[in-house]
Amino acid sequence: MRRTKNILILLLFLYLPWAVFASRIVDVSSSVVPGNARCEYLINPKGLDELQPRLSWTLRAADSSAFGQKQTGYRILVASTESGLKLNRGDVWDSGWVNSSEMQQISYKGKPLVSDKIYFWKVSVKDQKGKVSGWSKTAHWTTGLLKPTDWKAKWIGTDQIFDPAQQDCNISDPWLRKTFTLKAKPAKANIFVASVGFHEVYVNGKKIGNDVMAPSVTDHTKRARYVAYDIASELKAGKNVIAIWLGTSWSIFGPYIVKDRPNTPIVIAQASIYANKNSITLSKPELVIVTDETWKTHESPNKLLGVWDSNRMGGEIWDANKEVLNWNTTACDETTWDKAVSYQPKLILSAQKIEPNRAFDEIKPIGIVERNDGSYRVDMGVNFAGWTEIKVKGNQGDTIKFLFSEREQNDITFSNHSAFIIGKTGQGTFHNRFNYSSGRWITIKGLKSKPSLADIRGWLIRTNYKEATTFECSDPLQNWMYDRIKWTFQNLSIGGYIVDCPQRERLGYGGDAHATCETGMFNYHMAAFYTKWMEDWRDVQGTESIVGNMYDQNFARKSIMSGRIMNNGVLPHTAPTYMGGGGPAWGGIAVSLPWFIYQHEGDTRILDKNFELIKGWLSFLDLNTKDDMLVRFGGSWDFLGDWLWPGATAEGMNNDKPQTVFLNNCYRIFNLRTAAKIARVLHKNKEAKQWEKQAEVSSAAIHAKFYNTDDHSYSDKSMSNLAAALLGEVMPENLKPVIMKRLENEILVVHKGHINVGITGGAMLFKVLRDAGRDDLIYAMTSKTDYPSWGYMKANGATTIWEMWEKDLPGHSLLHSSYLYPGAWYIDGVAGIKRDSQAPGFQRFIVRPPLLTATQMEWAKANMESPAGLIKTAWKRTADGLAMNISVPPNCSAILQLREDEADITDKSKYIKDLGVKDGFRSFELASGNHVIKTKKI
Repeated sequence: MRRTKNILILLLFLYLPWAVFASRIVDVSSSVVPGNARCEYLINPKGLDELQPRLSWTLRAADSSAFGQKQTGYRILVASTESGLKLNRGDVWDSGWVNSSEMQQISYKGKPLVSDKIYFWKVSVKDQKGKVSGWSKTAHWTTGLLKPTDWKAKWIGTDQIFDPAQQDCNISDPWLRKTFTLKAKPAKANIFVASVGFHEVYVNGKKIGNDVMAPSVTDHTKRARYVAYDIASELKAGKNVIAIWLGTSWSIFGPYIVKDRPNTPIVIAQASIYANKNSITLSKPELVIVTDETWKTHESPNKLLGVWDSNRMGGEIWDANKEVLNWNTTACDETTWDKAVSYQPKLILSAQKIEPNRAFDEIKPIGIVERNDGSYRVDMGVNFAGWTEIKVKGNQGDTIKFLFSEREQNDITFSNHSAFIIGKTGQGTFHNRFNYSSGRWITIKGLKSKPSLADIRGWLIRTNYKEATTFECSDPLQNWMYDRIKWTFQNLSIGGYIVDCPQRERLGYGGDAHATCETGMFNYHMAAFYTKWMEDWRDVQGTESIVGNMYDQNFARKSIMSGRIMNNGVLPHTAPTYMGGGGPAWGGIAVSLPWFIYQHEGDTRILDKNFELIKGWLSFLDLNTKDDMLVRFGGSWDFLGDWLWPGATAEGMNNDKPQTVFLNNCYRIFNLRTAAKIARVLHKNKEAKQWEKQAEVSSAAIHAKFYNTDDHSYSDKSMSNLAAALLGEVMPENLKPVIMKRLENEILVVHKGHINVGITGGAMLFKVLRDAGRDDLIYAMTSKTDYPSWGYMKANGATTIWEMWEKDLPGHSLLHSSYLYPGAWYIDGVAGIKRDSQAPGFQRFIVRPPLLTATQMEWAKANMESPAGLIKTAWKRTADGLAMNISVPPNCSAILQLREDEADITDKSKYIKDLGVKDGFRSFELASGNHVIKTKKI
């Protein structure tokens, strides 16, 4: 027996070096190398509750000078242990060799997944010659609690209940803790934490992870999202303590008030602790820690200022006299702590399948001025939404106030303020935890001596999605716009949805989403973010928007236009936040956003999951049609058309004019046409035919009523209505070029190259012009420096994009989602990287240098990490022609579209195929690889 064992050991010893050598040979011989592994769009995600998670990867060329690299097959291994995966044992799933070029959203088809477990995976591919690549680097995901019955914990909180009648919040952000004993340091321990209100998790005094303001924002009338934390490394043999700090925040948000949930922050948490490595494979852990009445609670020194309502978001106040040393360690004396209170809210518990919030881009002040009233004015140099840290000194009991403002002439805007009460040491540091401010200037009151620049710091807070794209061009104004649009977008993305503004409302408007979503997709990895936001829209369907003070006695689903539950497919204008005004283009994001995600990512699951949402929305619009046209419905804030166009406040933004009826009808038709495309992808032909027919009938009706034959315009002849007509394709086919020519005249002649639309009309306009390749018209509007324009904002000292085109109108935001739509054009227009509508997901894409002259723009370049791999474009116009560098990722192809007068390629390659002329362009198919192309004018 021993001899046999020794022989096996010898064989293994001889085999392993050869196996390593062989794997290296395989890796070198293949033309492609898989990498960039993602699961459900995330890198090594924790706590997923998806039973069939999707796996994705991209390819890198083994030889960067080669061309034509392709994937012809793949093999995925999923293992229960990392050591098993290293031995190429897919004991959970071995897909076997699949003959396919697919790299995105490959659904897991292995053994049923188990709760609270880690799964390791990797992929190998075959190239165009059938040669096998090496394995990708090991990736992993962990599961959450996959069944409701897996949860044994209770919801707990305190007996402090929020009183909305108060000017500021009356309850403290509570501490909760549980002490327990372990026989040995554990090998594995994950804790799953869902809270209504923000939370932080501590183990033996140490904060777990770098996340802030967790979890992502969610409709707490229906759902709570849990976050998974690995706490094994912080646990020890002997006495331990798990502590949770709750932040009031969304727990008191008016639209989330329901009878079964208290108006106070609550939490549910569960940790399974395994004593040693061998026990990891067992079904039962050594110890399970759950939240229940045995947990202890105490007031923290932190409290919300304000009441978490529009214009009353406030900030935070820290009372250093209430600090408790070692509150989250085993040394803390719990004898004076109260017992936690258990609650029974009716909430779905689901995993947070999105990147967490993080702190980014430390911001340092550029100046401090002492004023005559004894206050100090701090200039942070840039408008931002996030956290501040300020060191203070004084006498015990002194209250130091911090007032935040977007405007240099105002001490405070939108009631953004925080405070610090000094304790017995006479000094301290204010630091945000469960709220954030927004502004550029800070007025500090109550200090007796001037702070130094080093005493003050700030950070942008946003969802931790990754940047996908870099861009630069020869035009300094366009570079400034691109940079400020991206900065503004980041400042709007706290908590897994895009807010209209971070300082005043923090609402997730669907209409504003049209102005931001494609900018987001072309510049960041946003798929998980938008997938989560679509779940929010599904959650809120069936309820009207809430307009007005959410703490009125008639609040919440009782009086007309205060959130009635209608269950007829209606959508509020914001999600997951319910509040705010809007119109059909706001709820219509339920159709548009899934389609944009599908086009960008090739994701059919996003279409399928939201199909019933789409059907419900369109059926609601059907209830409000007459003579095949949409008619005004709802209250005064429910049928908005364009919003915040130049001079809108003087004209009356919430108007009842015919042009609003026309624009909303065009948007409905755009929704119908888009929904029909979605139905075709899903092979739902019945719905596709119905929506296609409705679109044609309604187009004929709206055209007959609103078309102006004298000048080929619509309704009031405005820029927004011309764009709406083209977006909805309401005109007969032969009139499309005529209407586009009329739009061109409206931009260049009537408005002398200036933009004359708002949020909704602007999103429509830029979408129409981008799709039509009218870079010249977009450039005309984006190159202006006088009112109204982005250049006008720059000339007036803007560091973020404003809510309105006008300067300093009282009450409007200087950090807003209104006009971010050029952010997509810089990539798919100026850089020329366009999606191919016939090949979603970028495995085939279009490259079209912009239709601009060298005097308008001499050169541009961009790198974009598309879902299918890294795309690079760089072009430069010269007197002789066009010089281009185009990098096509492995397993992809590009269609280069050039104007006929500059389509003579001087250095033809066998990897460039001439496809002929179509729609005024000569097209060429580019194989994967790095292409250097020069043309000469004909």
